Amino acid sequence: MFNFRYKIFITGIFLAIVGCTGEPLNSPYSSTNNEDIFFSSFQERPKHLDPAKSYSSNEYAFIAQIYEPLLQYHYLKRPYVLVPLVASQMPKIEYYDENFNKLSNNKNNAKFVKYIINIKKNIRFQPHPAFAKEEDRFIYHKLNNHDVQKINKLADFNFTGTRELKSDDYIYQIKRLADPKIHSPIAGVMSEYIYGFKDFRDHMMEIKDTDNMSYKEYFRKKNITGVKKINDYSFSITLRKNYPQFIYWLAMPFFSPLPWEADTFYSQEVLKKRNITLDWYPVGTGPFMLTDNNPNLKMIMDKNPNFRGESYPSLDDRLVNNKLVNKNKDKSLPYINKAVYSLEKEQIPRWNKFLQGYYDNSGIASDNYDQAISFDKSGDLTLTEELINKNIRLTTYTATSTYYIGFNMLDSTIGGNSKRAKLLRQAISIAIDYEEYISIFTNGRGIVAHSPVPPGIFGFEYNNNTINKTIFNIKKDKPVRKDIEYAKKLLVKAGYTNGIDKKTNKPLVLYFEAVGSGPDTYSFLNWLRKQFAKINIQLVTRVTDYNRFQEKMIKGTGQIFQWGWNADYPDPENFLFLLYSKNGKVKYGGENASNYSNKRFDKLFIKMKNMENSKERLMIINEMIKILQDDCPWIWGIHPKSFLLSHDWVENLTPNLMANNTLKYLKINDTKRKDGVSKWNKPSFIIIYLFLTLISIIFISSYRNYKKKEKQTAL
Repeated sequence: MFNFRYKIFITGIFLAIVGCTGEPLNSPYSSTNNEDIFFSSFQERPKHLDPAKSYSSNEYAFIAQIYEPLLQYHYLKRPYVLVPLVASQMPKIEYYDENFNKLSNNKNNAKFVKYIINIKKNIRFQPHPAFAKEEDRFIYHKLNNHDVQKINKLADFNFTGTRELKSDDYIYQIKRLADPKIHSPIAGVMSEYIYGFKDFRDHMMEIKDTDNMSYKEYFRKKNITGVKKINDYSFSITLRKNYPQFIYWLAMPFFSPLPWEADTFYSQEVLKKRNITLDWYPVGTGPFMLTDNNPNLKMIMDKNPNFRGESYPSLDDRLVNNKLVNKNKDKSLPYINKAVYSLEKEQIPRWNKFLQGYYDNSGIASDNYDQAISFDKSGDLTLTEELINKNIRLTTYTATSTYYIGFNMLDSTIGGNSKRAKLLRQAISIAIDYEEYISIFTNGRGIVAHSPVPPGIFGFEYNNNTINKTIFNIKKDKPVRKDIEYAKKLLVKAGYTNGIDKKTNKPLVLYFEAVGSGPDTYSFLNWLRKQFAKINIQLVTRVTDYNRFQEKMIKGTGQIFQWGWNADYPDPENFLFLLYSKNGKVKYGGENASNYSNKRFDKLFIKMKNMENSKERLMIINEMIKILQDDCPWIWGIHPKSFLLSHDWVENLTPNLMANNTLKYLKINDTKRKDGVSKWNKPSFIIIYLFLTLISIIFISSYRNYKKKEKQTAL
């Protein structure tokens, strides 16, 4: 007993000391020196940090700071503009006929298109053991079990090295995109366009009966016909046809350089067994490098000591009268030395730490909406008094994204091109009240979609000609959803009077595939069932994990589902391709999850996708959208609005929906942060003193009882 209470006493003393330091236990700070460090959080660990595999926003949050593709989006300019990053200038584009004769004009008839790319000199990779050499021998390229006995993470290697970036590194990465063992998500798209890409991929599929290292050696020597080295700082990529959107791909992490040394290093089985892989430890030339990957606790990026530096961008390409540029011209990018991301699975502790000043920015979850957002006398959106008093800033923008409910067009009931199925889909689309959804589930943070194309993308128009007239009537130049009675009439025409299938004389039952298990998921599903019930349709929801959901989509066994798409690049092709038949998920393994097919739509898509923006292209897009609105392969859903909160000590924060490599632009005013954190986290000495008093009483009482028992034992 005495020993137990003694431990309590010691614990109390410890807590009191901690409290007196003014640093609460929930602080993510590891030291008192937090200057030039950006603090944020993540909810789920990134699955892939290999730029050939990565294709999600939570992965890009890290790899886009580490890897450098050839181009980037200008941080400040709108509409979005591509500018060189590692490329020394924008690619030179040449057009050729079927015999590889260069064309001086009429590029629309080109059979081959060549991109000639020059890269900057004196760019070096981050320090990494893959480059470590002893004389001419790589120290860590032929490791055995004995060599790695004390190796549990990348930092355990004693030696690192580096080298200059060369054109070979970009060529090697393009080959990795084609490697069938890697399963890059863009391999299918690139097979269609890059000359020789598919042939290379097919050839590598046939390579068998070789160990992994032999395969890598052969892979390194084998070339793609349309990807050629010119010299150490120049190379070319030849496309099999004109594809103007290809320039956007050159700004994505897929087209980042990957040194063969790193690929060889990570291909060793003894390292794979220790989870030391490219998916876990990236290696790049960017402003940051991942120095601590503990996804159960923290992920830390430090400034790359080999980074060459970069200037803050200008809106007018001049420093004159440009306050942002003038303010930042004294130092090269990046402005911060470290970024610390802590795991926060639950929203409440993440939100509380933001309010305490421990996290520099935050989104706004539904549970925290009322704490963050209020409305002024004019009805305009503003922050609550608490947040205003903390000088917290609100940034709002409509995301270049589309969230939708999709119908599996291969399904015998809901899919197909029959009039019956189309009327059923139209009736359901009317019944699903997305205006109500936005109000209930997003706190008004979204706009109802009328097509796949979101705001900010060419082809998005909001007028009487583009409003979805299948679902809405126009009253006073505004869309008004058609009423439920009209939807029921469509069901009668489809042969489902009062929800009874006249063919079977049984109630119509439909199935919705859902992902997740939290309270928000079940609230949404309850709401969705009520929407279907309005037109007397029974909806059965089947909840599963994401892997199982993906499997259903690939096999086409799901009936109705919810999904979304974020823009890869600012072009309508990147959204309309989601409904192109040759991208069908079941038949072709593409991103057309609805497996929608319409010959007229396909024909227009093929014509539109390679066009530059023009009135003619817009007319084609509008016709495509009208086809989609009538066929209803999707319930068009919403284009979400994003709210971003940040403390006033975070400087240079400018939302850029296309750029992912924005961490390098941020500045931290350490003085403001220290003042805020100190002000909002003052220790409560009264509570500490009361706790110490209580512990003291317990200790004294325990000690007296102990002595009393000791005397009794002695007698």
